[in-house]
Amino acid sequence: MNKKEKFSVVLPVFNEQDNLEELFSQVKKAADSTGREWEAVFVDDCSTDGSLPIIRSLAGSHDEVRYVAFAENRGQSAAFCAGFDAAQSGIVVTMDADLQNDPADIPKMLDMLGDDCDMVIGWRAKRKDTFIKRVSSKLANSIRDAIVDDGVHDTGCSLKVMRTEMLLKLPRFKNMHRYFPILMLKIGAQIKEVKVNHRERSAGVSKYGTLDRALAGIYDLIGVRWLIDRHIDYAVKEKK
Repeated sequence: MNKKEKFSVVLPVFNEQDNLEELFSQVKKAADSTGREWEAVFVDDCSTDGSLPIIRSLAGSHDEVRYVAFAENRGQSAAFCAGFDAAQSGIVVTMDADLQNDPADIPKMLDMLGDDCDMVIGWRAKRKDTFIKRVSSKLANSIRDAIVDDGVHDTGCSLKVMRTEMLLKLPRFKNMHRYFPILMLKIGAQIKEVKVNHRERSAGVSKYGTLDRALAGIYDLIGVRWLIDRHIDYAVKEKK
């Protein structure tokens, strides 16, 4: 792989007006340090605050910034998929827009991507979430591992580096972003993990509750288990 290959940072946004300018500043600092060509693709999920005007302003001031704005709120998975479709590079970096992921981790994750690796997953070894959020996450991970074991410590970490061509082959459904590792594994991806920094949210609020996320997660697990069991794969011996 070309060590200087261009990459796209895909950033789903829903009501993050107080974080966006600082987020882009940190992403730009990290991205510029790699010596690669890069772009930031913001996907506004029909925010009701001032997020979209800020994104427009960033796009007007920085050539690296592009954006997609949804007409209706469609959720984080849809926002990620729109970012993948819009990306103009062979590598996608995903992260949240709430500043809990640290853009400073991006360079080392990009360096790990190579001939023996198609996906690098951030592992929040020291999470800075509320107590109830950490406990509910551990419980959800235990249930997920029992039903869909992807061998990953922290599949819920949004900070990931992946090959665009593989992402575009994945089945698309609501909440699919929580299952990127197992979906990538099923199409032959080689995966690595790396410990990353995790920070407290300094502005804005979490966009989901514990109970509704747990109920949705159980429903999703049933569907993902079905996809895994019905997955089709084949190798071509010969063709004309």
